[in-house]
Amino acid sequence: MLETLKNTSLELNDLVQFILEGMESKKAEDIKVLDLRNIPSAVCDVFILCTGNSNVQVEAIAQGVIDEVRDNKGGKPWHVEGLANKEWVLIDFVQVVVHVFQPEIRTFYALEQLWADAPEFPL
Repeated sequence: MLETLKNTSLELNDLVQFILEGMESKKAEDIKVLDLRNIPSAVCDVFILCTGNSNVQVEAIAQGVIDEVRDNKGGKPWHVEGLANKEWVLIDFVQVVVHVFQPEIRTFYALEQLWADAPEFPL
């Protein structure tokens, strides 16, 4: 179960930074950070999306994110989906939802277009 992550701006910024570090350590591509805090229908505060070019890389990126957050924040994801097929892995940290896609799956689902009214998260 997810250890409680405080809802302060500093805590959210820290969580986003650790997730990005986990992605970058595994050479994730096309990273997008969407700020959903002012979107009434949003299910979280931030969406982070990235691309991995193979099953192995998608799994490595997802594990890198999980490890980085655990090691630096002491938290675990509330839910993880997609590790079996490694085409689209969703990692739910409640405040932040991470999507790690293979390129063709990311293009097909086009989440950036679905949330086109969301600005980039200020880093």
